[in-house]
Amino acid sequence: MPRAYIALGANLGLREETLRRAVELLDDTEHVDVLAVSELRETDPVGLVDQPRFLNGAAAIDTTLSARELLDTLLGVERTLGRVRSERWGPRTVDLDLLLYGDEIVDEPGLRVPHPRLHERRFALEPLAELDPDLEIPGCGAVSKVLEALDD
Repeated sequence: MPRAYIALGANLGLREETLRRAVELLDDTEHVDVLAVSELRETDPVGLVDQPRFLNGAAAIDTTLSARELLDTLLGVERTLGRVRSERWGPRTVDLDLLLYGDEIVDEPGLRVPHPRLHERRFALEPLAELDPDLEIPGCGAVSKVLEALDD
């Protein structure tokens, strides 16, 4: 059963409550078992910086869903929680990104795993390192080493 890692983020509304509810909805999904959730942390926005600060974290899950099915599930949870996609990198009630799916590399229309900017994003790497510092990011190495490289 593949172990997948999901980024959790929100910067509108009741952020912590929304992220906790997203984790509950994922755990209630057939073929998904939430194993661990990192601490949630305040982070500055990236890309479009004129917006509220984010609350970010990550979840480790086991799943028998394919990477595509898991992505569809994440998008469904976002919709359930009121996410409306309008402006890229804009404010959002909830953001669930598939960061890693086992040791697989997936490059399909609308789905790239590992997440294409994971190695650049402290707000995603820190929660992953909390969950498993030795976690391997295909093509990049251990998450702890990738995080160290950001400091250089």
